[in-house]
This record gives sequence, C-alpha cells and structure tokens, in this order.
Amino acid sequence: MGAQLRVYRRRMRSVKATKKITKAMELISASRIVKAQQRVAASTPYANELTRAVSAVATYSSTNHPLTTESENPRRAAVLIISADRGMAGAYSNNAIKEGEQLAALLKSRGLETASYLVGRKAVNYYRFRNREIAGSWSGFSDTPTYENAKEVADALLTAFLADSNEGKVGVDEIHIIFTEFRSMITQEAQAKRMLPLEVVESSTPVPTGLLPMYEFEPNAGEVLNALLPRYIEARIFNAMLQSAASEHAARRRAMKSATDNADELIKSLTRRANAARQAEITQEISEIVGGADALASASAGSE
Repeated sequence: MGAQLRVYRRRMRSVKATKKITKAMELISASRIVKAQQRVAASTPYANELTRAVSAVATYSSTNHPLTTESENPRRAAVLIISADRGMAGAYSNNAIKEGEQLAALLKSRGLETASYLVGRKAVNYYRFRNREIAGSWSGFSDTPTYENAKEVADALLTAFLADSNEGKVGVDEIHIIFTEFRSMITQEAQAKRMLPLEVVESSTPVPTGLLPMYEFEPNAGEVLNALLPRYIEARIFNAMLQSAASEHAARRRAMKSATDNADELIKSLTRRANAARQAEITQEISEIVGGADALASASAGSE
C-alpha cells in the first residue's frame, strides 16, 4: 500500500470517529431540548404574572421603594452575563459575551463603572484570560439550572444593590442581565435587559384608558413590595437561565448537526481521493508487470 493511500485511510478513520462523537452530541442535545422547552413554558407564565403584580404595586401606589426608585447620581452598575459551561455550541456564548461588551461600553459612556457577575465557565474564562475584575461567578449548571441557583445569584445581586456606601460597602445602582432568548429551534437571540431599578418589559397588554383601578395594599404598599420584589428578581433570573439553557441545547444541536454533515462530506471526498490513489497504484503495478514481461520476452528472444 502506498504512503498516500495510508494517509487518506488514516484521515478517514479519524473523521469517522469524530462523526460518531458529533452525532451522539446532536442526539443528546435534541433529547434535552424538549425538556428545556417544557421548563421554559412552565416558568414564563409565573414570571409574567409576578411582573404584572409588581407592576401594579409600583404603578398604583405612591411609595418610594429603593428597588423601584432610580438613583439621582448613579455611579456603578452590575452586569449579569449568562453563558455556557461547555463549548461546541457555535456562537452561543460568544454572542452573549459580545452583548455584554456592548452594554458595558454603553454604561461607561454614561459615566458608570461596571461590576461583572458571570454565570458559566465560558464567560468566566473569557474575563480571567483578559485579567478583568469579576464581582461574582457561578458555574456547573448552565444546561440544567435550578431555582436554588437563580436564588443564589439573585441574593448576591440584591445584596450589592442594597449595600450602603456610607458603611464602606461597595454597592451598585443598577442591575442589568444578559441572556439568550429562546424563540425557536433555529432562532436564539442575545438580550440585554435592566432588572433594577424596576423596569417592566415583559407585559404586552395595552395601556388602560379612562379611570384607573383602585388598589388596597395590606399592610401597606412598602411591605408588599418588600415581599414581591426579591421573588420578582429571582423569577426573572431563573426564567433567563432556563431560556439560556434551551438556547444552548438548540445551538449545540445545530452546531453538531453541521459538524456531522461536514464530516460526511469530508469522508466522501477522502473516499474519492483514496479510490483515485488506489487506482493509480493498480495502474502502476500493471504497468510494471507489463514492462517486466516485455523485458523478459526481449531477453529470451536475444538469447536465442
């Protein structure tokens, strides 16, 4: 067997082994994305209704709550970026990180410092490689987040938001979140939204006209907000994590399918090249046999 043919066959074995891995990962992501979509569908109504409840209290009461009142002189903003723990998901993590970079640039143009809170090893590694300061990081649950994970992240952000600078604590005046919204198996889009001070963005109901409804709050609007707002932040972060997990599975499935298709094309190309190399070897062997037979016949004729 010629050297060129050995090279082609070695590469074919390598590509076939890689194809098995990418096909398996594609099937795994395809099976997990169904459960991820179900979790998103189960979480979204709760998050929307909680948003409407908080919106009602914030809109129809005159209380000034620290979580709903904007600072007169904001100086620092927290940016929570949700990325993946593992790779092989195409540009999923890169899109979220890029959206975070654009948001950070926008905040800096407003004169605000940024504190980075990161979920997922991809974002953590990106910031550590560039020696950037990280205010908080979490990893190990990007593809299957739980409510406890969201609560842990929310508690850290709320603690920073409610920190009293007069006591020497470094706090933040705004909280923004970067996550990837799952729209379909084909479309996932990185989103940047502000969570605090309260900015209601989910409700798509039309603005009511005429007399506004009357609300009574027991014991008072401030106590209601104290109870609702932490749950509101936790629910929004949890829903964002679920959206990102579904987007990660969809992106990985699409990337692995593309890799499998490319492996098929490469195997076909290598097979054609190997066949051509083998045909060339056979032709050369036949030529050598014919040449040797002619030489032997000529030698026998000359001896006679």
